[in-house]
Amino acid sequence: MAVTLDSARELDRQDPLATFKERFALPEDVLYLDGNSLGAQPLAARKAVTETMDQWRDELIKGWNQGWFDAPERLGNLLAPVIGAGEGEVVVTDNITLNIFKLLGYIIGQRGDGGGVVLSEGGNFPTDGYIAQGFSRFGGHQHRFLPEGASLEAHLDGVDVVVLSQVNYRTGALRDMAATTRLVHAHGAEVIWDLAHSAGALPVDLNGSGARYAVGCTYKYLNGGPGAPAFIYVQRGHQNSGWQPLSGWHGHVAPFAFEADYAPAGDITRFRTGTHSALAYSALEASLAMWAEVDMHALRDKSLAMSELFRDCLADLLEPYDITDITPAAGERGSQVSLVAAENGFAIVQALIARGVIGDYREPGLMRFGFTPLYLSFEDVWQAARHFREVLESGEYRESRFKVRSAVT
Repeated sequence: MAVTLDSARELDRQDPLATFKERFALPEDVLYLDGNSLGAQPLAARKAVTETMDQWRDELIKGWNQGWFDAPERLGNLLAPVIGAGEGEVVVTDNITLNIFKLLGYIIGQRGDGGGVVLSEGGNFPTDGYIAQGFSRFGGHQHRFLPEGASLEAHLDGVDVVVLSQVNYRTGALRDMAATTRLVHAHGAEVIWDLAHSAGALPVDLNGSGARYAVGCTYKYLNGGPGAPAFIYVQRGHQNSGWQPLSGWHGHVAPFAFEADYAPAGDITRFRTGTHSALAYSALEASLAMWAEVDMHALRDKSLAMSELFRDCLADLLEPYDITDITPAAGERGSQVSLVAAENGFAIVQALIARGVIGDYREPGLMRFGFTPLYLSFEDVWQAARHFREVLESGEYRESRFKVRSAVT
């Protein structure tokens, strides 16, 4: 291991974000490199949920007028600066799957020319393609896949909407949002950006890139908790252009008028649907309040430095064990390292987890390690790499217990 422990500790002494780690509840003896799947728990989240429980107990239904009902818009405004959006352009609601469906219907519904072609990415996280297929199948539209690695421009003819991830969940490859948005708009189409692996991982500039539509989740890098609500972004000038297809009562212009016919709200609220969980929102709000203090450029610098440290520590180890590093270069990736094992990838990850080094595994052969700068130190990364080396060199990953699969891998 060419990088020394002392050099890692020196990086920690120089880290401007080091104190944020104290604000998370992390188990002892765990090195958590899976924040790209589920973020760690902010200490403030437990207190916030307890306070909401007490409010439920003491105030009962009155709580809806004491901050519960307007939480989707309030949290959207807290989140907006993290993703380069303006006030009133983000609402926290539902999940990514539903929010993509809403935007597909909203965009294609404005076109008024019948049919409609939806293009989604081959090799992208499956739910984006699944929901595009379902929307198209039941709406009489055409769905196409952009072949993985193919030129986007060559596949835009006749397309109405493109669904793209800013950061690829497998490789970590980062798309140029501004250039891609210009390209799609120049072909007369719209793009829905999926920010699941970029929101909270790197600076995002929705307004500056000219993006009009985006979705994302809050339980990964934003640390909102398991199943925390997602968000939807619609640029202000495009918020009053038609219905979104999931026309639930919270998206109505006057939900408590209980009118028979639907009339959408004139702003970002029209993308709400039905009743949300005050408990889930309170945990997320505690995290988003902390994000107001984060320097996103310092976060990006630390993210890249940590992932590069991990790669440097393992550089001489991979080829002898038939492992390929498919991680893009620093300026072209999100906040993860992606390693593909020709065999035993699942077992290697399970052996690491048994040692307290938590990454994740995705078929076929992909070992993913997420780098979350707010609660990881450089020493954590160095130690994780040391365990990786020991798991391989000792052969412990060959033990039969590491081949047993649970429902969630």
